Amino acid sequence: MADIEKALPNINNKVEVERPELEVDLVDQGTDSDMPFDVTPLDDGGVELDFEPGMQKIPGTENHFDNLAELLPAEGPVRTQILGVSNQPKEQQSQRVKDFMNYQIMDVMKEYEPEFDQMLFHLPLAGSTFKKVYYDDLLGRGVSKFVPADDLVVPYSATSLEDAEAIIHVLKISENDLRKQQVNGFYRDVELTKPSETEDKVSKKERELDGTKKTGKAEEMYTLLECHVNLDIEGFEDIGPDGQPTGIKLPYIVTIDEGSREVLSIKRNFEQNDPKKQKIEYFVHFKFLPGLGFYGFGLIHMIGGLSRTATSALRQLLDAGTLSNLPAGFKQRGIRIKDEAQPIQPGEFKDVDAPGGNLRDAFFPLPYKEPSPTLLQLMGIVVQAGQRFAAIADMQVGDGNQGAAVGTTVALLERGSRVMSAIHKRLYSSLRQEFKTLAKVFKTYLPPEYPYDVVGGERNIKLTDFDDRIDIIPVADPNIFSMSQRITIAQTELQLATSNPQLHDMYTIYRKMYEALGVKDIDKILPPPAPKEPKDPALEHIDALTQKPFKAFRGQDHQAHMTAHLNFMETNIVRNNPPVMVSIQKNILEHISLMGQEQVEMEFAEQVQQMQVMQQQAQINPQLQQQLQMLNNQVEARKAVLIAEMTEEFMKEEKRITSQFDSDPLLKLKSREVDLRAMENDRKQQEMTSRQEIERAKLMQDQVSTDKKLAQNEELADLRADTSIEKQEMANENRLILANMKPKR
Repeated sequence: MADIEKALPNINNKVEVERPELEVDLVDQGTDSDMPFDVTPLDDGGVELDFEPGMQKIPGTENHFDNLAELLPAEGPVRTQILGVSNQPKEQQSQRVKDFMNYQIMDVMKEYEPEFDQMLFHLPLAGSTFKKVYYDDLLGRGVSKFVPADDLVVPYSATSLEDAEAIIHVLKISENDLRKQQVNGFYRDVELTKPSETEDKVSKKERELDGTKKTGKAEEMYTLLECHVNLDIEGFEDIGPDGQPTGIKLPYIVTIDEGSREVLSIKRNFEQNDPKKQKIEYFVHFKFLPGLGFYGFGLIHMIGGLSRTATSALRQLLDAGTLSNLPAGFKQRGIRIKDEAQPIQPGEFKDVDAPGGNLRDAFFPLPYKEPSPTLLQLMGIVVQAGQRFAAIADMQVGDGNQGAAVGTTVALLERGSRVMSAIHKRLYSSLRQEFKTLAKVFKTYLPPEYPYDVVGGERNIKLTDFDDRIDIIPVADPNIFSMSQRITIAQTELQLATSNPQLHDMYTIYRKMYEALGVKDIDKILPPPAPKEPKDPALEHIDALTQKPFKAFRGQDHQAHMTAHLNFMETNIVRNNPPVMVSIQKNILEHISLMGQEQVEMEFAEQVQQMQVMQQQAQINPQLQQQLQMLNNQVEARKAVLIAEMTEEFMKEEKRITSQFDSDPLLKLKSREVDLRAMENDRKQQEMTSRQEIERAKLMQDQVSTDKKLAQNEELADLRADTSIEKQEMANENRLILANMKPKR
């Protein structure tokens, strides 16, 4: 165990070690100058914080509510995407992984949402927070716990969790939970000393700010140090190809009781079958803003100087007002006042024994000044500067013109949300890493097949579903961090689509608009289009007469469909209706194309299989591209020959049908008239459809614009009311200050 001494904290019982490389100096890291309170180093290596509750202004923490709604929606925060070529088994596997991850996070892991909410609230204040993802033996499931930056210690030279030589997690555990872990065999069953109830000054100040205090007998809490370190333990060395120890340190997790210095456990921190023996990552780092080293910067670091300046100005104003209202000074020796120790009450006159002369000459008050209006104005400017940095997006949108164009509003929103957009992307990246770590926990501890019940049905997940073919990512968009952004983008897409609806999928456009608005049960409001399925020739004829689209499918009896269509073309109703004739001929050509494709696949079965293999290998070996192109040209040439032969047969049969009325000039004139009328009807129908789409889009845009304008008007009215109240209060304060500054007669 001697090698542990170089990587673990000081242990006085069985292992003697020191921890100089794990000391973190708060003053050297710049916290003294960046924090809105005083940091005084103590002799024991700790620090003393000096600030008053409520004196520092930390605006902008409300932004974490927007991040919570975007990153943790009610439907679940996880979505999946398929890596490589998509097929039906991969799609089913992707859906199973997505459903199970969301089920675990939203239903089983009860602590996830409150822990995530607390982490987002701490993040803008501290600048760095952590999540620990692991399997809990007591709960029998995976967990993801919030870890404050104070409880995670890394070497001073570390720049990230991945390159940190050691990571120490300070754990607080109750006596009962610790005993459970010892009985289960997770920790050594050794006798530990009772934990001390001493509390440092930082913890006392935190309890004072929180408004809590200790009452009665508190439960004993043990402090454990969970050290993720690299060790070269005797008997468990890294063995090289020659069978000799290499001297390379391997990753282990060593848990120590801080009070008794007892080693409770030493566990392997790498996969048993991993030839590289890479350490398993349990922690995920969330940063608000990038820092100069390991930790990120928060609002305290960025506007801490402004907060400290505002606090100092407010203290000076309060001190000046207090000294002006309660003056002090000097009195002439020999002056005696009755009941001298008691203060003078308002409206009270005390007896004074003066030896003679003017009583005014016997007292000299110190010349204290009234609170300075300039200092008050300076404090307001400093406070507004801090608020403008912390809530820059809200200020930009609220101060804009309510009647501005959509493009102008989007430009203002983009300019004002650059800071929050970058923060949201960092949160997205860290959350993606957390989900991947959680998926590894499921892959390690789940049974081969795990069935579970959900509302309205049963589902199951397979252990083999968590492989490299499925990528697990957050459901949030890294480029969109608010609902207003999403609505604006969807509205712009709708405007572009309505300008030319023939080129766009209008159902998808409208569905995205409803999703951006947060509408539930969209299928009831916007029924999805019916899936296209193979139909018999009679149903296709009905669709042709009613001007409904229909298409050919693989596997149909193409020859029978073509024969039925040709016979139907001989009827009078089809002869006198050119649009019906066109739709039927279009479907016949689709059948001809599919017949040619199926015939080619039968003749070139080996070549088609060879092409599929070469297509997968062409990405690695570019030389196969030329061979693949030659085979493809050969197959397409044969397909063109077959289609030409089939088209010739169709033209002969079609000519036979149309020749029956080609010789009659009256029928030709009637056919031409019917053609013109059909073309006019088609044009009117298209115009009517386009007009309806445009009107529907305008109604939706007007509704969205009205809702946004009402919301913005309410925000503007609240802002004006707050501004008016603040102006009135400042005017009253200035009047009071001026009144106090006037000389008293």
